[in-house]
Amino acid sequence: MNKLVIGILAHVDAGKTTLSEGMLYLSGKLRKLGRVDKKDAFLDTYELERQRGITIFSKQAVMDLEDIQITLLDTPGHVDFSTEMERTLQVLDYAILVISGADGVQGHTETLWRLLSKYKIPVFLFINKMDQDGTDKDKLLEELKKRLDEGCTDFSDEQGEDFYESVAVCDEGLLEAYLETGKVEDEAISELIAKRQLFPCYFGSALKLEGVKEFMAGISKHAKVPEYPESFGAKVFKIARDEQGNRLTYMKIIGGSLKVRSVLTKEEEKVNQIRIYSGNKFDAINEALPGTVCAVTGLTKTYPGEGLGNAEATNQPLLEPVLTYQIILPDQYDPAAVLPKLLQLSEEDPQLHIVWDEALQEIQAQIMGEVQIEILKHMILERFGIDVSFGAGNIVYKETITNAVEGVGHFEPLRHYAEVHLLMEPLPQGSGVQFATDCSEDNLGKNWQRLVLTHLQEKEHKGVLTGSVITDMKITLVSGRAHNKHTEGGDFREATYRAVRQGLKQAQSILLEPFYEFRLEIPENMVGRAMMDVEKMCGKSNPPDIEKGMAILTGTAPVVTMRDYQKEVIAYTKGHGRLFCSLKGYEPCHNAEEVISAYGYDSEADIDNPTGSVFCAHGSGFLVSWDRVYDYMHIECRKLGNTTTQEVTIQNEAYWEEESIGTDEIDAILERTFYSNQKKEYVPRKRMGKRNEWATQMPIIRTASKPTSKEEYLLVDGYNVIFGCEELNETARTHIDAAKDRLLDLLCNYQGYHKCHLMVVFDAYRLEGHPTEIYDYHNIRVVYTKEAETADQFIEKFAHEHASKYRITVATSDGTEQIITRGKGCYLLSAKDLYEQMALTAKKYWEEYEEKNKSDKNYLIDNMPENIVKQMEEIRMTE
Repeated sequence: MNKLVIGILAHVDAGKTTLSEGMLYLSGKLRKLGRVDKKDAFLDTYELERQRGITIFSKQAVMDLEDIQITLLDTPGHVDFSTEMERTLQVLDYAILVISGADGVQGHTETLWRLLSKYKIPVFLFINKMDQDGTDKDKLLEELKKRLDEGCTDFSDEQGEDFYESVAVCDEGLLEAYLETGKVEDEAISELIAKRQLFPCYFGSALKLEGVKEFMAGISKHAKVPEYPESFGAKVFKIARDEQGNRLTYMKIIGGSLKVRSVLTKEEEKVNQIRIYSGNKFDAINEALPGTVCAVTGLTKTYPGEGLGNAEATNQPLLEPVLTYQIILPDQYDPAAVLPKLLQLSEEDPQLHIVWDEALQEIQAQIMGEVQIEILKHMILERFGIDVSFGAGNIVYKETITNAVEGVGHFEPLRHYAEVHLLMEPLPQGSGVQFATDCSEDNLGKNWQRLVLTHLQEKEHKGVLTGSVITDMKITLVSGRAHNKHTEGGDFREATYRAVRQGLKQAQSILLEPFYEFRLEIPENMVGRAMMDVEKMCGKSNPPDIEKGMAILTGTAPVVTMRDYQKEVIAYTKGHGRLFCSLKGYEPCHNAEEVISAYGYDSEADIDNPTGSVFCAHGSGFLVSWDRVYDYMHIECRKLGNTTTQEVTIQNEAYWEEESIGTDEIDAILERTFYSNQKKEYVPRKRMGKRNEWATQMPIIRTASKPTSKEEYLLVDGYNVIFGCEELNETARTHIDAAKDRLLDLLCNYQGYHKCHLMVVFDAYRLEGHPTEIYDYHNIRVVYTKEAETADQFIEKFAHEHASKYRITVATSDGTEQIITRGKGCYLLSAKDLYEQMALTAKKYWEEYEEKNKSDKNYLIDNMPENIVKQMEEIRMTE
């Protein structure tokens, strides 16, 4: 049987659970119609839900609708439990949005609509409570079109010219077909609904089962069953526990099938049981087919949003708590013993963010509102027998940056090594934190790059103003370095974390706070008071709309100033006013200096989130502060300063003209890694250059005197030199062969002047079946490497085999290659230094040529016999 997963969403008290009950009853799933007010609704399985008459946890029920098996997911409607609702969206094929005909579109309804748009879920709308006095179908439809989407269309009567015309205008191609035929096919309608161009609207009363049957028929007629791939994939959307305490992983199978005893996670955990829930009862099955929503036991490491098999993980949720509360334990309980228990709740609702704050010595949780506090308090008492209380709520702030910077991190205690460079750029509000990589595998291997991205994603990174989490920025790995012998995974964790913090310290950071989008309905004569209140709350309001003696005021305001305003509205309007708030997102804080001062956060004193880096000297590590890290880095850094994001992108295309790190630095690295336990002679060195202007005592291996008995051999990494020199790189952009010819001609002059053996090596490792090709170009030798062999590898192998025979110099700016060849006893030239020497050689050739021309002039007297010259001299004297 074909399977569909449909979620049902609504603003609180819109009648969502009542509609679910009616659909289950009419489908034959229920013999008796339950009611919320009678506390016997089929999907209200939790005692607190029945007591309060609200949905707290998402539930599922399976019902058959003609030839389609529908898994109906009932989600919470109360704002405080919106995160539970959003987690369900990632597994839906379609959604049912319930709207109260008596209340119309509410603020939270618009939030739900934005979420459905973000997750690209087709929507059927049921406008409920149309039996109540004052409801107006035409007016409601107009409001739906205005506040939600123009595609909202009345499907109460799917016949007639007006219906077909309203459907056809949603698509230009369909409109042309309608004008020709005068009709729209059902298949075309279903396609528009699936593409979110058309949103069917049905009107009725769920409590009286009016319009519900027609609504179900519309879903059966127009919902399209998705096609699934053969390879296994599953999306985890919920973690819960049953009455016996078994951990349940709720997932939807989106490809292949899942069988009992299957191994799912990287920890090789097996599926012990597959359950299909309907209400609070379940059936155990041996195999779950595509489109099935099931709960699985036996998995302990899964989390909401995780993708199993070929499924991708879900991005950061749009909705999140904006208030943080202290969880106060009774005196007899030790926080260290209670915290692991409370973390079970974080597994089930990751947005709770239950953590131990070391500075304040308290357990904290992030919560959506006061109703959620009551539910949490009851759950903790029921599950763990602990009667907790909650402190005063504080706003959850965030931080971001306004300019692009390059953050660098280095971790090099003895026998460890990792360096990371991150480009950090601001993003538009609401973008969250995005991660990417733009790093050559020649600089850092793919496995290390993936590890850096893992470390970036595995934690919430703190800002440097208040220690709040960062948001709205893109962090791109642009360079890094590992050591073949001494690098371990944990080294890159340290380097990555430090790179983020170092970047934040040099960036222009700003503090963000959450803002509400509000809709205030008050008597017309009180609109002046309301607008003044909004202004005092540092908010902004639009011009009011006046309808039948009531003013409707919309706008935005900080959560911290508006969070208790509902009570004031009820007081000064004597119960006639209503305030609807939905979270808009994070914007610059209206009183940032005051908040930062109140937090008193010292980023330098936060030892769990260091801003500096660790380097090594004399066999031991030493700490370098964030503002001096650039001076010690082993990879060239570009100080971006206050450049804009657009400028950074342009600069990043040709990321550094040169990445050489200098012979002295390479010697220092080798000394600290390979020879740290041997006694070597150190000399103090003063390093000056474009990257820094500092002098320090650095451990340097004293280079041996130049050997006189060995012939000189120069190995040139061809492409590295071309792309490392401005003139050759400019030529290569239009014609790479012209750049190579120019390089070879310069090298011929260089060899002729210095009389060394010279070999230039070019990569050809991507050419399938290509053998090693060696030929003479005038007085130098040219090599094209074989398939799967890079120029680095060829040069390294040559240096290893011939270092004892020749005095070998390697010309490259590849940092890793420099370290390797230096370790084999070779000398180094950077790409820039080689190019300057070649240019100097060409200049000397020209000067010597001109000098030779001057000295090579021929005079007739110089070629005459000596006696004739003597006679001519006598004649000249007599005159």
